[in-house]
Amino acid sequence: MSEIAIPFREICGEKLNDEQSSYLEGLFAGLSNRGVTFDDVAVDPARAIDDDDLIFEERVKRDLHPLDAFESLVDDAELNRAPAKENVFRYKWRGLFYLAPAHDAYMCRLRIPGGLVHSFQLRELAHISKHLTSGYIQITTRANFQLRNIEANNTVSLLRRIESVGLSSQGSGGDNIRNITCSPTAGVDRGELIDTLPIAKELGDYIRNNREFYDLPRKFNIALEGGGTISSAEDSNDIGWTATEVLEGIDGIAPGVYFRVALGGATGHQSFAKDLGIVVPPKQLVRVTAALMRVFIANGNRSNRKKARLKHLLESWSLEEYLQETEKRLGYSLLRLPMTEDKRESDRESIRGDEGHPQVGVYAQRQEGLNYIGVAVPVGQLTPKQLIKIADLTDLYGSGEIRLTIWQNLVIPNISDTDLPLVKKALIKMGLDWRQSNLKTGFIACTGSRYCKFASSDTKGNALDLIKYLDKRHELDQPINIHLTGCPHSCAQHYMGDIGLLATKVKQGGESVEGYHIFVGGGFGKAQRLGRQVFHGLTFEQVRKTLDLMLAAFTAERQERESFQTFTNRFDLNALQVLFSEA
Repeated sequence: MSEIAIPFREICGEKLNDEQSSYLEGLFAGLSNRGVTFDDVAVDPARAIDDDDLIFEERVKRDLHPLDAFESLVDDAELNRAPAKENVFRYKWRGLFYLAPAHDAYMCRLRIPGGLVHSFQLRELAHISKHLTSGYIQITTRANFQLRNIEANNTVSLLRRIESVGLSSQGSGGDNIRNITCSPTAGVDRGELIDTLPIAKELGDYIRNNREFYDLPRKFNIALEGGGTISSAEDSNDIGWTATEVLEGIDGIAPGVYFRVALGGATGHQSFAKDLGIVVPPKQLVRVTAALMRVFIANGNRSNRKKARLKHLLESWSLEEYLQETEKRLGYSLLRLPMTEDKRESDRESIRGDEGHPQVGVYAQRQEGLNYIGVAVPVGQLTPKQLIKIADLTDLYGSGEIRLTIWQNLVIPNISDTDLPLVKKALIKMGLDWRQSNLKTGFIACTGSRYCKFASSDTKGNALDLIKYLDKRHELDQPINIHLTGCPHSCAQHYMGDIGLLATKVKQGGESVEGYHIFVGGGFGKAQRLGRQVFHGLTFEQVRKTLDLMLAAFTAERQERESFQTFTNRFDLNALQVLFSEA
């Protein structure tokens, strides 16, 4: 009998004797003959590293799994005390982020696969926000909600109230798979190839119910793009799935809708995801995603937090190596198909036409007589009163559904043609808007220094100031995306904006004041490109004037119907600095 590999050589620290080894070899040989293997049984990745090499975060996870820290959270709540350093990290697994030194309180981030919420959930979130938090609810750049300024003694009751309406915050922070995003108009979009919302929900359930996915080397982002009008910017994710239509006669693959997958996106690290060269049937997507993640869990860097994202693993591995490891875990080969132009892109272009920001506005659904409305929410911030009014609006004129988008706004689907005028008026009355603006509806801002200890500037406050200042001075006929992010973590993805602002501290009169570095020419999807830094360390007052000059130069010097990205990429940085400076 040929030698059979035993997946372990000791029990409770004692090496196997000859009799034990012989018995186990026979056992595993029998299992192997039945087609059962143990290739997918992985050792705890942190256990494979010597204690001396473990960084702080990995030691904390080894000492006590963060999901098992709930008892400590209850104790802290009862005593209304700040968490210990280790628990600051662990509580992120419950979606709770301690805000010190900015505030002696917590932020809670939810987990809403696909960004779909219901009216009754909005009402409870509004009540929670009014009584237990700062009184504001923020839409994130992962189609999610965040609640802020939660006192320690309110944390446990807040989590229970969230869960009572079918929501959850588990795994929304720390070394976990973050909120799964998909097309916010999935199921109602006239141009989509496939409804991605059911897949996003299935994947979310799969992750939530598998403990192995709560110990990654670093955070992990997944997005699904079904080909609709509003992009999910899937190429900026660690795993980005994109629907594509395979026609007859392509390498023997049956015609139909499949998904392509790209790996390693992290625009904060100046990286877009790269196509893996395969197509996957929709029914296999969850299983293949799980295999892709397991390869990262087993092989990602756990000794250097700055080198722990998937993009860093792909700097030493080829895509083909990663694919082979994935197929080993699956037990079968995936369908190879080189990257080709697909129906999705041409459909999206024809539907958008000359529209600016498709996440805002009124659009006819694929269901006859129904429409969805993209609602502009300035910098993604809502009051409890607005939330309740939105819930009432969706119950009266919609289907009780609300979709959140990565553009920090929301979509209300299933509004009849006859009810559109009433809904439009109601949105304006509550301080929101359904009207697309080539300037105002293209702003995105991260949390900023009001609540985030990493941020150098008040990004949301600065964004609102810029919206008001620039909108009075410019009327654009081409859409522009302006992204403000408070630190190099780039939660607002400044590298993929037409204009990206990265906060920094600037010396002025011997004091440190808020400032920004300015980047131009970024984009995603078919316009994929990393922005180039054109100005360094400007105070916010200088930023206001500079952006004014930039928009004026674009309007005066661009070629006919030229986008801002195309315009800026015609010039080198020196020429842009001259063009965007006062004479």
